[in-house]
Amino acid sequence: MVSIDEVARLAGVSTATVSRALSGRGTVSEKTRRRVQEATEALGYVVSSRASSLASGRTRNVGVVVPFLDRWFFSTVLSGVSSALMRRGYDITLYNITADAAVRRDVFADFLRRQRVDGVIAVSIELDEAETGQLLQLGLPVIAIGGPNPRLDTLTVDDHAVAQLATEHLLALGHRDIAHIGASPEFDMDFHIPTQRRAGFEKVLADAGIAPNPLYLEPADFTVEGGYRAAKQLLGRPGPRPTAIFAASDEMAIGAILAARDLGYRVPDDLSVIGIDGHELGDFFQLTTVDQFPLGQGERAAEALLARLDDAAATPLDHAHLPFELVVRGTTARPALP
Repeated sequence: MVSIDEVARLAGVSTATVSRALSGRGTVSEKTRRRVQEATEALGYVVSSRASSLASGRTRNVGVVVPFLDRWFFSTVLSGVSSALMRRGYDITLYNITADAAVRRDVFADFLRRQRVDGVIAVSIELDEAETGQLLQLGLPVIAIGGPNPRLDTLTVDDHAVAQLATEHLLALGHRDIAHIGASPEFDMDFHIPTQRRAGFEKVLADAGIAPNPLYLEPADFTVEGGYRAAKQLLGRPGPRPTAIFAASDEMAIGAILAARDLGYRVPDDLSVIGIDGHELGDFFQLTTVDQFPLGQGERAAEALLARLDDAAATPLDHAHLPFELVVRGTTARPALP
């Protein structure tokens, strides 16, 4: 194996300078950093994680705790986390919190305490007092996405405001008969995001003097298939039908578009559809959405954690609010004239 001494000789610097240049810690000029990088590439040098850990007291590994690995939103947040950490030479260990209470308990009581990570990022996990205390006892930087949690640095999205923005867009177009595809109780878990989005939807209707129609509220499971089935119920039953659907996720909104087309409705001529998330398929379906930038959420969480690792006295996040933005495309329009 190529040694750090060989890299130093080729770059014409000391081994200490090579170490600072590759770790990102300490002062090294950009010119010297480039010389060191060119030398490592020419020699095929790879930093030994064991040696680096012994020298720095760090594992250069971050634990990421997530509730799902097979959902688009969470995989996109993870992609943002991974990109930001890899740029700084950090690895990731994933801890999937399942519905099994014993598995969840083991993650906080055992796995995270094995001193294999330098910090923890918790994605959309509502931590109870005991779990929060266990994380704080690790003595490691912890960043949470999705809070609020008054004892942790947290990045939050105001789901109430996100839903209000989506509903206000439909009202501004002139819609009054608006349906909502939300979540069934078993999916309304951490932070009650579906409940908050429905509350935001209903508040905007109430402010406009519109009473929510119980027939226009349909539960689903935050998947394309779930949105498809819910929209089929909304549009296929006898009686009046909505002129617009607000789905609490883009995947459910895409399912609603497919169901409408299968039933012979034109989107947006006969039915407007809006979602939430900023899904990568949004452009393909021309979906109007409220983008909450999940990739950016992951990157920002990782950068905040890295800032803590670089400087333990870094300014706290103080429950920073994450951005969101209405993106108007082709699935919403003014309702057709009777």
